[in-house]
Amino acid sequence: MRRESPVSSRLPPSLSTNRITQVLGRFRQDGVAVADLTESNPTHVRLPYPSSILEPLADTQALRYEPEPFGLASAREAIAHDCARRAASIDPRDVILTASTSESYSWLFKLLCAPGETVLAPAPSYPLFEHLSRLEGINLATYRLDYHGRWEMDVASMDTAPASTRALILVSPNNPTGSYITTRELESVLAVCRDRGWALIVDEVFSDYPLEIEHPLTDVASRADVLTFSLGGASKMLGLPQVKLGWIIAGGPDDQRREALHALEHIADTFLSVSTPVQVAAPSLLREGASVRAAIHERVLDNLDCARAVARRYPSCQVLRTEGGWCATVRVPATRPEDVLVLDLLTVEHVLVHPGYFFDFPHEAFIVVSLLVEPAVFADAFERCLRSLN
Repeated sequence: MRRESPVSSRLPPSLSTNRITQVLGRFRQDGVAVADLTESNPTHVRLPYPSSILEPLADTQALRYEPEPFGLASAREAIAHDCARRAASIDPRDVILTASTSESYSWLFKLLCAPGETVLAPAPSYPLFEHLSRLEGINLATYRLDYHGRWEMDVASMDTAPASTRALILVSPNNPTGSYITTRELESVLAVCRDRGWALIVDEVFSDYPLEIEHPLTDVASRADVLTFSLGGASKMLGLPQVKLGWIIAGGPDDQRREALHALEHIADTFLSVSTPVQVAAPSLLREGASVRAAIHERVLDNLDCARAVARRYPSCQVLRTEGGWCATVRVPATRPEDVLVLDLLTVEHVLVHPGYFFDFPHEAFIVVSLLVEPAVFADAFERCLRSLN
């Protein structure tokens, strides 16, 4: 549940996780209700889904299997067409279908790194990259995001990246900080990548959910002048994690992009992991999923407004600027280690939150909450959290 980077004032990772698991298990056994403010599965939070949204998965066209390494042309065209609503011009030939964003990372790590080489990822961030890089036999280094009224990239911290670094990962908006990359930051990052010969991987799975920003920078692969890969997927964009559809959009200089696509085709042809039914259904899913995306967007906006209203009543707690995504980060009084804080909230208030260390925040004390939770549950549980912490 947490990264293997314990600080002396905190419990060892396994002990912290085990205690939370034990308490949750005991509560379930005793029938004690817990408000889960870590819930990130959109199918668990009573969102309105069209009753017919999954019907295209039964299309009889899927009975015919015609494997295509990058996916069916109809699905790739639908994804490229969908990008146009954000004013991005994408060639369907630059779209590669995968079964998930995690698989997208796996394929790109295979493409860009030899065993023992390095990728550079942001911190704080969701603790996924450490596990994926380890499974691919490569190393992970980090650069910092610092909070100065908004979360900003510390480009200077990239200077310490080892010589074995082959790619830099951006997450925009970042999970959990909610920060989109700015034009100025992108220019700096592209300069670093040009100078170091790095490829750029941009995770944009939450890009359709701007919150405290009006016109975020998106679809970076279509704008970049270095070899770049933008990642998206149905899990976040359509609220459909169960259909297992992700995609990579390749961008950058023509010669580098074509060479990368040629190599990626060999990797994709080896796995052929995306099911035919979801590929056949993709055009319909992208259309029908727009209403789900709108419902999610409305939910997270409302819960963020609620969080800010609650925080005004508890001045020792601060909801940090949240430009996009599904999470809010709250700076809270550092009166106890985050392990103790989270366990206290769970045992006393029956509310589950993420501690900051789960995302590798540089210091205490932070909690991270999901804005996807049902509004009534969120309002009550968040109030109890801040009242207790205040």
